[in-house]
Amino acid sequence: MRLTNVYRLGLKELISLRYDPVLVLLIVYAFTFAIIAPARGVKLQLENASVAVVDEDRSQLSERITETLRPPYFQPPDRIAVAEIDRAMDAGRYTFVINLPPRLQADAAEGRQPAVQVNVDATAMAMAGAGARYLERVLAEEPLFYLQGYRGEPPAPVAAVTRLAFNPNGESVWFMAVMQIVNMITLLGIVLTGAALIREREHGTIEHLLVMPLTSAEIMLAKVWANGAVILVAATFAKLVIVQWLLGVPNAGSLWLFVLGLAVYLFALTAVGIFLATLARTMPQFGLLSIPVFLVMYMLSGANTPLDAMPEVLQRVMLVSPTTHFVSFVQAVVFRGAGLDLVWPHLAATLGLGVLAFSFALARFRQTVSLTRL
Repeated sequence: MRLTNVYRLGLKELISLRYDPVLVLLIVYAFTFAIIAPARGVKLQLENASVAVVDEDRSQLSERITETLRPPYFQPPDRIAVAEIDRAMDAGRYTFVINLPPRLQADAAEGRQPAVQVNVDATAMAMAGAGARYLERVLAEEPLFYLQGYRGEPPAPVAAVTRLAFNPNGESVWFMAVMQIVNMITLLGIVLTGAALIREREHGTIEHLLVMPLTSAEIMLAKVWANGAVILVAATFAKLVIVQWLLGVPNAGSLWLFVLGLAVYLFALTAVGIFLATLARTMPQFGLLSIPVFLVMYMLSGANTPLDAMPEVLQRVMLVSPTTHFVSFVQAVVFRGAGLDLVWPHLAATLGLGVLAFSFALARFRQTVSLTRL
């Protein structure tokens, strides 16, 4: 194998990509708007929740409780009747409906502990959980403040102090922006490399390469480094400009360590893309094949749900996915500021899986080349 051939074939890939406006537009979109929109649009904390109040007591205490439902946590509450609760919840008009019963203030003053019904639309899981906890605290504290003149519960024997590490304000933008970069890298790492091989086959240029003094490994490595370099540059730009500057997400760790891990991950991804492209004969087939592979790799990698929350068998299965190790690597470097001494096992696992994927892809590509020559 000659590195000159790999380098020149890679330049051919870059020139071919340059004159493909659809793929260029996809790359620009993936590392700009596709990161900004989910980061700012998807909220994992309680914010701007729709709420309605059924005030059957119409007392000062019920008004005080209603006044606590304010922006930015809640929209201005609507007042509805008891008969409208079920219909409003079924129609999805409100995430929360609070029913303040008759004699709420009188029973609270007499120490009878009145029950307040809080109806929650749990289809919005993240907001439902955070909102239910917030409302539970409000309903416990506001009567005490109103009746006894102080806010909060009496001092408890044990005081629990909660400290949010690595994201002290619980900003969902931080998490969503970084994970969306991983999402786009995973998608394009598979699609760009596989599409390059499919494009060679559909245009008939693969036969031109086969009659040249080139090996299968040279052709594969050229596609790996060229497409990987494009995504590496685009993802680094998105990390610095879109995530850190525009969205204001701090980077606790080393940028160069992030780039190193990204390069290793792209080696594994591009190999997976080539392997899938050898199984498909046309671009539509490749698209249908790559989508479920990408979804499983990303959705079960720990990017959205912690691995510890998954079934134990599934946790072990996902250890063979390079995305699982890269997600752990990115979270450790970007959020926790981890160094190479802490993340090298993830780098080693990603590299090992990349070498394994490249070996399978090379064997499959050689078989495909042999059939083409015949």
